Amino acid sequence: MNERVPLLEVNDLHKHFPIREGLLIERNVGAVKAVDGVSFDVSEGETLGLVGESGSGKSTTGYCILQLLKPTSGSVRFEGTELTKLGREEMRKMRREMQIVFQDPYSSLDPRMTVGDIVGEPLIVHGIGTRRDRGVRIRELLDVVGFNPSFTNRYPHEFSGGQRQRIGIARALALAPKLIVCDEPVSALDVSIQAQILNLLKDLQR
Repeated sequence: MNERVPLLEVNDLHKHFPIREGLLIERNVGAVKAVDGVSFDVSEGETLGLVGESGSGKSTTGYCILQLLKPTSGSVRFEGTELTKLGREEMRKMRREMQIVFQDPYSSLDPRMTVGDIVGEPLIVHGIGTRRDRGVRIRELLDVVGFNPSFTNRYPHEFSGGQRQRIGIARALALAPKLIVCDEPVSALDVSIQAQILNLLKDLQR
């Protein structure tokens, strides 16, 4: 009997940022090894946490998984598909199944967009549903993260940090992805709010 393929397989992942010197002619004089030989698997329904001090490469690892940054070397497989070999359009389609919740709820939301526009943007980008269908889905998502559906026409500046992070989570859930990368989603929040967001993520996983 064949073993089930992990949802995500990361093998010997490296991301090095070159250090350059020179004014007229730049040359590489070294590299910052942000990620250096990371390997792990994540199965469906599993939660994996990367632990390390600030600057240890946790965020960079997440960005490399989603190909928001191209790895220097190594393998990233999602449901058996090697992501590092995909072209831009192929990767865009793959991101329907892979989403991210960013660390800073203040800079990750466009202040010019309403809550409804922010949460519904992934649906528009991937051409999912009619305008009416998207409206229904947006209200469902706001309800899931504990928001009043009437908040669709409000703007990010009207909400606290914890509430903004809930908006970011609703956006990440819009496409019903199989994998969500959370880039320290509570580190920018007050301690009193952190438990609420972590409990919400745990409940959503169920």
